[in-house]
Amino acid sequence: MKIVNIDFPDSQYFNESMPKKIIVLHHTASGDGTDGDINWWRTTLERVGTPYIIGRDGKIIQLFKENFWIHHLGIKQKYLNQFGSTVTNERLNQLSIGIEIDSWGGLVKKDGNWFSYTGTEIKCCDVQEYPMGYRGYYAFEKYTNKQIESLKELLQSLIAKYNIPKEYKFNMFDFNEKALKGYHGIWTHTSFRPDKSDCHPQPELIEMLKQL
Repeated sequence: MKIVNIDFPDSQYFNESMPKKIIVLHHTASGDGTDGDINWWRTTLERVGTPYIIGRDGKIIQLFKENFWIHHLGIKQKYLNQFGSTVTNERLNQLSIGIEIDSWGGLVKKDGNWFSYTGTEIKCCDVQEYPMGYRGYYAFEKYTNKQIESLKELLQSLIAKYNIPKEYKFNMFDFNEKALKGYHGIWTHTSFRPDKSDCHPQPELIEMLKQL
């Protein structure tokens, strides 16, 4: 597994080593290329981002050591209260390692074709449709095979390093009580927030997670 380390400002994350028991999968909801996401993370006053981001070509970029922490969940107190969770948003950020997958995310159909929210047309072969809908969308840009393979390698490495449970959670794509209560393992942003759509339950992604 090849990881490319880049220069990322110390001031944009919390240089405090924390125990890691959770991995959270995200997608960027942005165009092809990771530079724009990283450049935005360099400037956020709230110190938002993730230590890892995976490009469409499968390249893994590391911004800082994953034992440090950064805001990436943004969980409102009302969501924690809904399930009676006593774990705070800040603590969940500290305990978790975020991984971003570069993707346009949810798509909109127009004249028979699928488009990103910016109006970029997505090729049919790169579209994952959900006839019953998922989080307000009926299609998403697919995560590439290279992204899924790189994600698998990264997950295997982090699972071994931090002794994180690898068992597939069948409800990880649903707003989830166990996620909000800090249960250890692999989750998605959708597990913690009903207003998010990352990541979507692409069959190839699910199959990889089941094989870990």
